[in-house]
Amino acid sequence: MNGGGFRPESMDLLTPDALDRLSRLEFVARGVVEGFVTGLHKSPYKGFSAEFAEHRQYVPGDDIRGLDWRVYARNDRYFVKQYVEETNLRATILLDASASMRYTGEHAARVNNRRISKFEYARHLAASLAYLMINQQDAVGLVTFDANIRRYVPARSRPTHLRILLDEMYGTQASEVTRIAPVFHEMAERVHRRGLVIIVSDLFDDHEELLKALHHFRYRKHEVVLIHVMAEEELTFPFTTWKNFRSLEIVGQEIRLDARAVQAAYLDRVHEFVRQLETGCGQMHIDYVPMCTRRPFEVALSDYLAARRSRGR
Repeated sequence: MNGGGFRPESMDLLTPDALDRLSRLEFVARGVVEGFVTGLHKSPYKGFSAEFAEHRQYVPGDDIRGLDWRVYARNDRYFVKQYVEETNLRATILLDASASMRYTGEHAARVNNRRISKFEYARHLAASLAYLMINQQDAVGLVTFDANIRRYVPARSRPTHLRILLDEMYGTQASEVTRIAPVFHEMAERVHRRGLVIIVSDLFDDHEELLKALHHFRYRKHEVVLIHVMAEEELTFPFTTWKNFRSLEIVGQEIRLDARAVQAAYLDRVHEFVRQLETGCGQMHIDYVPMCTRRPFEVALSDYLAARRSRGR
């Protein structure tokens, strides 16, 4: 962990506005997950719950309370009802801590009267999701990464685990270059129990390699939510004069450009990148959730959760 024990200031990642909105929401998995206590989500294991799954033929030793007498009346044979258990969720949040996440636009939302960077925005999102799910008795883990995995905190559901996650998020700073796809492939192999993978990133990587890595999660039977965090300036490129553009990931790399001359080409590239991601995620039944740092994170998150709920499980 961070060596110095819990940081009281890490609780600042949970703002009063976010806590107020989250108190009225829940996060329900759409797919089948493997959990270990009764909760909100469908399990692959059969038991006795409210949702009927299938019949199987009665064998000696079965609980006779599960017999379907209507089927017996029709067929003169004993069948047992099987149900889908409800279970808690194991979620893993992947938080991008690469240097490109340090960007703070002039239109970024404010927290405590200060504009926040993409990384700070992503940390608030990750902290809010962790709080919401642990309050549901779901297990939550955390991965911070840039070109490599920095920290992997395995999923736990204890209330005290939230402080561990918040402390880890607060103590992480965005730096180093981005290599997203290899990190995703590695995590797809390391997270063995199928559950929910939530990725919070600006996704600065080759879109084809990204989609292959996301497919790896789906191949391993995980449900995936991809939260794509970008700044207003990255989406609209509002610059109209000659400007110096400096790389956040490569020290000393800077270029002077006539912004108006490259605006159209830049926007075409960005829109195509987003379109490719959205299309690929749709084909894999991955939630693609674009978020702009201009919009307060608690509003964007609560709107997504409400929309997800309205679409059904």
